[in-house]
Amino acid sequence: MKFLDQVKIYVKAGNGGDGSPSFRREKFIEYGGPDGGDGGKGGSIILRSERNLNTLIDYRFQQHHKSQRGENGSGQNRTGRGGDDLFLKVPIGTQVFEEDNKTLIYDFKKESEEFVVANGGKGGLGNTRFKSSTNRAPKKFTKGSSGEEFVIWLQLKTIADIGIVGLPNAGKSSLLAAITNANPKIANYKFTTLNPNLGVASYDNKEITLADIPGLIEGAHEGIGLGIKFLKHVERCKTLMHLIDITNEDLETTYQQVKNELGSYSKQLLKKKEIIVLNKTDLLEDSEVKEIIEKFKKNKNSEVISLSTLNKVSISKIKAKLLSYVS
Repeated sequence: MKFLDQVKIYVKAGNGGDGSPSFRREKFIEYGGPDGGDGGKGGSIILRSERNLNTLIDYRFQQHHKSQRGENGSGQNRTGRGGDDLFLKVPIGTQVFEEDNKTLIYDFKKESEEFVVANGGKGGLGNTRFKSSTNRAPKKFTKGSSGEEFVIWLQLKTIADIGIVGLPNAGKSSLLAAITNANPKIANYKFTTLNPNLGVASYDNKEITLADIPGLIEGAHEGIGLGIKFLKHVERCKTLMHLIDITNEDLETTYQQVKNELGSYSKQLLKKKEIIVLNKTDLLEDSEVKEIIEKFKKNKNSEVISLSTLNKVSISKIKAKLLSYVS
């Protein structure tokens, strides 16, 4: 499925049905009086969050959305049928903005949340409503009101327990595939991951949601590489897993490079809980791994651990460790 995290759409709720100006017409009753019913309410447009969605791609090709009009009232005081509401599904993490794409209207943070983005019009009043002691045969009735219509923006910011960040080729997609049910594209070249991938890891009867954020490079916050397009997805992750290829010659520079990009985008990202994971330990001798870890973790406030995605024991340990960061 293709990924789309921002889209502009037009929504138009249904108009209310008109009231009826009907009069009773029965045999032997010359002046039957008014019996016009009210019009039905127009259908509203409602956004609903769904857990099994992770893209807004459906709205790229269907950008205009209209709900049903209410039916007109009729004789015998029959109220018109209300128009059906139109439900539009969005992923958890979707934010709704006004047409300026700056004013936030609503933020979907949980499954099955609903937000009425456009209210249906009210039904008009039938002439029965205007009957009085001085006006027993009113011809007056009202038309239904118009449904609300807006141009809105939908922006998706991925919500996950753990956000996996690091330079391209650090092994983020391989790690996600190893510990979750996700099936990301994996290859040995930069920017294999072009979109955030989500996966769910199960451990000890509990679940952890992880997001593989496309690789960051120097200048990402200024639009270099994949730019800030995906940095916004890091904002919604509760904890950051900083994945580093342990075979890099200068681990400290590699680590600081990503930290600088996160901080340049938002200082709040540097305040998130962090776990540093040195990956690809299978490429080195155990003694080398131990020496590198001891040297690297000096002056680090975050926990530093190592793993190999090819080692099942290592994967089980990382699952347990991640669970402690989100529980």
